[in-house]
Amino acid sequence: MHIKAENLTKSFGGTVILEQLTMEVKSGEHVALVGRNGCGKTTLLSLLARVESPDEGRIIQAKDSKIGYLHQIPSYPDHLVKDVLLEAFCDLLAIERRMKELELQMATDVSERILSQYGELQETFMELGGYEMESKLSSISNGLGITHFFQQKFDALSGGEKTKVMLGQILLKNPDILLLDEPTNHLDLSAIEWLEQHIQQFPGTVVLVSHDRQFMNRVVGKVIELEDGQCWVSHGNYDAFLVNREAKLEQQFSEYKEQQKKIKKIKEAIRRLRQWANEASPPNPDLFRKAKSMEKMLARIEVVKKPKTEKAMRLRLEASDRSGKEVVRIEQLTHRFSLEQPPIFDGISMSVYWQNRLAIVGNNGTGKSTLLKMILNQLVPSEGRIHIGSNVTIGYLAQQFETLNDELRLIDAFREEIAMTEPDARHVLAQFLFYGHDVFKKVKDLSGGEKMRLRLAQLMQQNINLLILDEPTNHLDIESREVLEDTLENFEGTMIAVSHDRYFLQKLFTKIAWIDQKKMTVHDGDFEFAKRKQVGV
Repeated sequence: MHIKAENLTKSFGGTVILEQLTMEVKSGEHVALVGRNGCGKTTLLSLLARVESPDEGRIIQAKDSKIGYLHQIPSYPDHLVKDVLLEAFCDLLAIERRMKELELQMATDVSERILSQYGELQETFMELGGYEMESKLSSISNGLGITHFFQQKFDALSGGEKTKVMLGQILLKNPDILLLDEPTNHLDLSAIEWLEQHIQQFPGTVVLVSHDRQFMNRVVGKVIELEDGQCWVSHGNYDAFLVNREAKLEQQFSEYKEQQKKIKKIKEAIRRLRQWANEASPPNPDLFRKAKSMEKMLARIEVVKKPKTEKAMRLRLEASDRSGKEVVRIEQLTHRFSLEQPPIFDGISMSVYWQNRLAIVGNNGTGKSTLLKMILNQLVPSEGRIHIGSNVTIGYLAQQFETLNDELRLIDAFREEIAMTEPDARHVLAQFLFYGHDVFKKVKDLSGGEKMRLRLAQLMQQNINLLILDEPTNHLDIESREVLEDTLENFEGTMIAVSHDRYFLQKLFTKIAWIDQKKMTVHDGDFEFAKRKQVGV
């Protein structure tokens, strides 16, 4: 079982996205597609799935292979979530219905023809795994955390919830080739880890696009980078890709520099030959011919392209005057959204001290973002109190950037909170890779990464010593995540964050508050240490 793209070319609106691209994924390989935003990763997935057609080239795949690809959320009017999931077993359910019809007939007519029909259907039902339907449904629904949606109307779910249900349906279909675009979006920690294990054990072929570096490290054995419409293959996981790409760039720079030296020498030799030919009396035609011959040789040289290097932000998020030793104290905090509902957490207590790097983790619905809102004084707890220490100034990097006015131009949104002239604002924004007309884009037209850079630009002009982050890496590409991590790594104040990004958690945080079953356990150590401890709690 394999899938191959051969000489693919695809354009949108006159812009070439993929050009004469060829790549092959062999049977059973698990592959990640990576590259900058806009390089064509999602386009390539849709071409492999035959949802889009190439302008040139073709897709070849093994005969009779089934593809599982989540690209658009279909509408299921009046369907319950369980019914949507059971669509994966439509052939089996049709056999089961026919078997039940025959069972009713056999109550009055036990003919050999009916018994034979029933026996054949039962054998097919068994071979296709009909008797494992419920256990498969239960296993995948529990793993993705969607069992409690079963009796809800599918069309009433949020976008993220629908995506999880459709992912569940695709996994239940057990296709030969899985094409996954950002499969960990909308999943909490336990669901991500379950999906990892599921894909690790999946015997078929997997091609995925993801910004989750830890996920790629765990599930892929090959990484294909898309750049300038072409692809480059690295064997191993994502960390191996980073090492291999660095080595490739060094080699390309070396080859580029060597060739440039050679070209410079040839040009200098041509210049001297022409000079000598002109200075000779009479002018020397042999020297002219040699110069002409060398010019032709120079024109035939296949020029090595200079490797592209990304413009990177080298930023420093300065902490203002230090706060008191105790930055935040949480005392016996209990919260419920209504008197009829049980509390989301019950009697939790914790202290955060100056320069602590604390991450709050737990599954969806455990109250992590609610706790952040209480620290920010946006929400009052049902019971208990939160005390903010002396001289604490808070900067908040939200998940959705609701504070930004969508209709404002980027430069006006930046200056809304910062007293600064327009030329000075443009100078600051250039440090965050906003050049020229970029600063006049409307906020609503910015990508997630651009909004994060804008918010960081604002925070860096403010005097803060406590930084609060709510899922800051959501919707960011890998380059933007790395910029954010580098910036936060050098922040000398106190940091509190909620995140499901394990790579981000492991890299930056040294204290983990784990919320589970309405209680909080604080672990002094990194994320992997906390996870090991939490399992034994």
